[in-house]
Parts: sequence; C-alpha cells; structure tokens
Amino acid sequence: MVNKLLILAADAAKYTELVKSAHLPQLEIRTAVDAVSARTLVAGCNIVLGDPNLVSKVLASADRLEWVQSSWAGVDHLCQAELRRDYILTNAKGMFGALIGEYVMAYVFALERQLFRMRKNQLERRWQPLGYRPAKDIRLGIVGLGSIGRELALTAAHFGIRVTGLNRSGRPCDAVEKVHTADDMGAFLAELDYVVLTLPATPHTRHFINAAALRLMKPSAVLINVGRGSSISEADLVQALRDGVIGGAVLDVFENEPLAGDSPLWLMPNVFITPHTSAISFPEEIARVFIDNYQRFCRGEHLRHVVDFELGY
Repeated sequence: MVNKLLILAADAAKYTELVKSAHLPQLEIRTAVDAVSARTLVAGCNIVLGDPNLVSKVLASADRLEWVQSSWAGVDHLCQAELRRDYILTNAKGMFGALIGEYVMAYVFALERQLFRMRKNQLERRWQPLGYRPAKDIRLGIVGLGSIGRELALTAAHFGIRVTGLNRSGRPCDAVEKVHTADDMGAFLAELDYVVLTLPATPHTRHFINAAALRLMKPSAVLINVGRGSSISEADLVQALRDGVIGGAVLDVFENEPLAGDSPLWLMPNVFITPHTSAISFPEEIARVFIDNYQRFCRGEHLRHVVDFELGY
C-alpha cells in the first residue's frame, strides 16, 4: 500500500527536500504552507508532517489520517478537547534541550555579569567597574523536569550553578540537588535566584505562576519562561514587576502570541522579551525524527515520542 504524506509547514519546501532525499519506500508526498490550500490536499493522506498550529486546522478534512508527526515539541494546538484524537500523534521531544540551555545560560550570565549595564556605560563613555557573583553562588530552579528541563539542569551544573527542580512526582534527576513537588512550592521558590519554567500547556499548568507564587519568590529573583505562555498569569506578573515583588523576567512565550503592542511588558526596564525563538525547529533535525518514525510505521513498530492527548505531551 502506498502511504500518502502531507507536509504542512512554513518550511514545507525544505522538509520535502529532506524527506525525498531519504528515498523512503511507498511514499507519495504532497506539500502546503497554509491551511487553506492544505484542506484539499490532505484528503486521502494517512500521514501528516507539520506545524501543529497549521495541522490543527485541517484535521477535519483528513479522512484517512493515521499518524501526525509534529515539527514542534509543543503540541497543545492538537490536544484541544474539541479536536479529534483518532490517530497517533508524535512530537519532536528531546531535540530542544541544548538550545534552551544556550538561551537560559545566555541571559543568566548576561544579567550576572551586568552586560546590559556595561553596554549602556560604553555608549555613555563611562568607566565604571561593576561587581558580579561567581556561578557557584547562583541558585537556579527548574519547573518541569522533562527532557528539556533535565538537559538544562546538566548545562547549568556544568558551570557550577546550584540547581533544584520541581516536578509532579518528586523523582530525583541528574544534576539536580533536590527535587520538590508542588506541595512544597514555598520552600522551592524562596531560595532561588532564577526560576525557569519549561512546562507544557495543559489545564494543570495554566497560571502555575500567579500572584501567590510570585510572592513566594525572592525580591531579587528573575523569572524565565521558555515553556508555554499559559503557565504564567501575565496580569499578575505585570503587577508583581511594578511592585518590586520580583527582580525581573525573561520571557520567550506569552499567553497570546504575538505579544500585543500595548502590553506593558514591552517597556518594563526589568523585562527581556524574545519572540518565541529560544528553541526553533531545524528541518534537518525534525526530518531525521520523521524518517526514523516512518520506517518504524512501515514495519508496524512502536513510534518514537508518542504524545498522550490527555497529558498534552
């Protein structure tokens, strides 16, 4: 039987080139870069490789769908309760930990070494030595110890940063000194200089960080979100930043994206904003996952990185 694949992604041309170069057997490929054109093309396709925000819009038209390979790690667009779930969903789990580690460490050390103030002083021709603390004196907490959180812990520990973590089970993790659960939020947050969120978007993680949680943090602490925007109450965060409840925030994800132009977060001096780019999908990496999974699919084997629709990951 010939499998029919729809590649639906902003980088569809690149994905198509990579998949074709693998010379996969019994595979017919169709491509689209938007949902409108994809609705016709997806009819008769039993496999879809693509960006979840686009794929979610064509699920109803996929009359033979068996498997979707997400090009992203986050698949909350496909796990909404009103959408169908009668197919296998796989994601790009385990591919973004190193990139997230680079992003978080870049901001931690930029803030610790006061690089933003140093740059300002340079532009003002001011010679002003500024102090800093060594990595061994920094306490970093990771909320969510999945594949991304675990790799981030290893990266931070490599520099000598002391790492604690929080997950649902409290199960120990490499490079993490102590793992807390949500029942111990107070003790976890109170000791941290940096709180890093790597949470997926699920009903249980929505507004995990709210006014009450922010009050448990040190006044000098910095909140870093590289997971999903829904895990923070932005209204509570804005108020906490205005009131000096915490020291600052590094935000790559938001409750609504793109971030509205009138959001007060844009102009806050203690907030650093990036446009959901802490870990982007490189087609070469995603294509490797798809090719391996396609070979497994053809052999009737279990696919890698299968998502539980209820958990959202």
